[in-house]
Amino acid sequence: MLGIKTPRRTSSKDEAEKPFWISFSDLMTALMVLFLVAMAVALMAVTQGLREIEQEKKDRDETIRACITDIERITQRPEFKGVMVRGHAIEFGSLAEFKKDGNDLTSERRVFLRRFVPKVLEVARHESCQKWLKRVVVEGFASQEGSYLYNLNLSLERSQRMLCVLLDASAADAPSVDDRKMIRTLFLVGGSSFNSIKKIPEESRRVELRLEFKELCPAGQSKCDTPPPDIPWDEDSKCPVPSR
Repeated sequence: MLGIKTPRRTSSKDEAEKPFWISFSDLMTALMVLFLVAMAVALMAVTQGLREIEQEKKDRDETIRACITDIERITQRPEFKGVMVRGHAIEFGSLAEFKKDGNDLTSERRVFLRRFVPKVLEVARHESCQKWLKRVVVEGFASQEGSYLYNLNLSLERSQRMLCVLLDASAADAPSVDDRKMIRTLFLVGGSSFNSIKKIPEESRRVELRLEFKELCPAGQSKCDTPPPDIPWDEDSKCPVPSR
């Protein structure tokens, strides 16, 4: 018929030359969604890690407080009257004092230390406390009478004397073999000379026990503390510190 125009048919060849492409805006939207999903997953992982760290820190602090509380209960017994717990330190007061220029302890004080320290070891053996307890430092002190280096050596001798008392296998009231082995592994000697001076010189000539606890390991590390050395056992009870 005249005057009627029919639409031009598109050949299959033309359709093949027009492939489908996703629009730029749709592509950016899809990438943004993927980014948000990845960020959400990463934030969840970080948050979970922080929660675990906070929980472990809380457990550690609660365990340390429980250990200290158990030791405080021991000091409340009548036979241990005079012992004080301040922070992580165990102060013996006059129960572990030395004479001027001396590094030896009276027989009464030796007996007291051999009775008290094994009680502390019982607390240290608790599974929860043992997990965080790192070591026990025997701190020796001296008064201000005398030179710094002289008193530093004297305070070290006093710390060593306390270990000699605790490790003396020949004593009638000697701690058990297991206790003495634990003391050798766990206890460390320290001297402080003029540090923590008391008002009265006699009160400065003393020894104390300071408990040190392990810190939390950095993220990604399961173990960050060096295990205690394997010290060969012997029953040599001779103290190398000359008495004076």
